[in-house]
Amino acid sequence: MSLQTLYVVVALTTVLANAGMAVADLAGARFVLANSAEVGLPRSWVPGLGALKAAGAAGLVLGLAGLPLIGLAAAAGLVLFFMGALAKHALAGVYHNIAFPGAFLALAAATLGLGLATG
Repeated sequence: MSLQTLYVVVALTTVLANAGMAVADLAGARFVLANSAEVGLPRSWVPGLGALKAAGAAGLVLGLAGLPLIGLAAAAGLVLFFMGALAKHALAGVYHNIAFPGAFLALAAATLGLGLATG
């Protein structure tokens, strides 16, 4: 598999994961609201965080569609977003589900790294 193909596969996986979570956030899914309450985020922040995930996913799609700088910016934004999520989990002492933001961070970082490598 070429590096470019790997980038497309990882980027699309990152798009699908973030788009799915954005829908859950925007719909106010119970598990999202429970998790945000557990780490101490106000419920009012959930739609905005969902919008940021959706924007990241959309930016990655634009990157794949021929606007690579937007894709790189979106990937970098998602890396920062999920670094913040991990920090919030750690500060709140909530470790039982920290693998989820960790996995999203890994996808975003892989997308960013591969995007830089193929750019």
